[in-house]
Amino acid sequence: MSTSTEQFADVSATTLLRFATAGSVDDGKSTLVGRLLHDSKSVLTDQLEAVEHASRSRGQEAPDLALLTDGLRAEREQGITIDVAYRYFATARRRFILADTPGHVQYTRNMVTGASTAELAVVLVDARNGVVEQTRRHAAVAALLRVPHVVLAVNKMDLVDYAEPVFAAIAEEFTAYASELGVPEITAIPISALAGDNVVEPSANMDWYGGPTVLEHLETVPVSHDLTSCHARFPVQYVIRPQTAEHPDYRGYAGQIAAGAFRVGEQVTVLPSGKTSTISAIDALGEPVDIAWAPQSVTIRLADDIDISRGDLLAPAADAPATSQDVEATVCHVADQPLTVGQRVLLKHTTRTVKAIVKEIPSRLTLDDLSQHPEPGRLVANDIGRVKVRTAEPLALDAYADSRRTGSFLLIDPADGTTLAAGMAGESFATAKAVATTDDEEGWDF
Repeated sequence: MSTSTEQFADVSATTLLRFATAGSVDDGKSTLVGRLLHDSKSVLTDQLEAVEHASRSRGQEAPDLALLTDGLRAEREQGITIDVAYRYFATARRRFILADTPGHVQYTRNMVTGASTAELAVVLVDARNGVVEQTRRHAAVAALLRVPHVVLAVNKMDLVDYAEPVFAAIAEEFTAYASELGVPEITAIPISALAGDNVVEPSANMDWYGGPTVLEHLETVPVSHDLTSCHARFPVQYVIRPQTAEHPDYRGYAGQIAAGAFRVGEQVTVLPSGKTSTISAIDALGEPVDIAWAPQSVTIRLADDIDISRGDLLAPAADAPATSQDVEATVCHVADQPLTVGQRVLLKHTTRTVKAIVKEIPSRLTLDDLSQHPEPGRLVANDIGRVKVRTAEPLALDAYADSRRTGSFLLIDPADGTTLAAGMAGESFATAKAVATTDDEEGWDF
């Protein structure tokens, strides 16, 4: 193994950063990730030897570092990224989980998957091509998913003679676009992933740039994992009822705390029924505890016998979300078949799945100028649009801006289980303006 023992010393004391790479085709995402892994000495010796062998078989003298993440055979043969590749590495300052996402338009759905849990997104741009449609699409997806930090990596600076004006023009255009989407923080870095400029080590070819390298920024960007400050939510995953001689009356509700904290003695509301009770006990890893917080998996016991099943949600009585059968949200359509008005779907929210109907598609986002195309009637693969959905049963959704865990949902094809769209409840972007629509309740059968 080529990684030094000092590098992983006391990694338990370091913070964790989840980040995703995105960008258009051949912008160099996989090469950047490979360069990060290689230059930070996070590559096993046998992995590097396999990459060198594969590169030589393709007639390349130097190892193709993109092969460190392009693990599928089809990816290696075509020289493209098809699926999300997750890699785990660490430096002395921080641990990382990275998702290398595809650049092709038809694989935008994979970028949604990779960025859904990311605290930072690295959007690559080819310095020769500048900001293109797929760059804007990925910026929009990052904004919709409320990724708090975005890095613009202007790659292949070696092919434009490391010219500062080229970098400045691209950075200005992208920053203006992303800021209009409501992205809170944008950091632009000129790099050459192939040559290693400003990836791990500062570039000697761009003395006009005085900012951090990519790795330095990844190591120092502030990351908050304090889910305890969010609205407390506990989706019930399983009801534990042993009915044994040792535990004749045990009734516990097991699951993972999505956000916030729960305490013994706290009054909670069960949704969607609206019934209230008091937490009598919390069991974590088989032991009683007085308090539990996200993202712990626990079993909660209540003082009263209430009809609770999988899909119900526990929340503090003083801070319970409103329930509704009408969901208005922004969705990224990820299926090959279109999403149409009047279509019957399943809506999966946390551990709850209910029947639903697409009531209206008020608008589709036009990526060029961020305008809304009204009443498109349908969304096709990779479209981003607003939808109104009517559910058969009430749901307790938070706004996605308040909670990425309990403000998100999936629309599923009930015929074959295909995921149709990933949805974010509430406003689209931080600076979004509501689209005027009519509210017609006619034609619903539930």
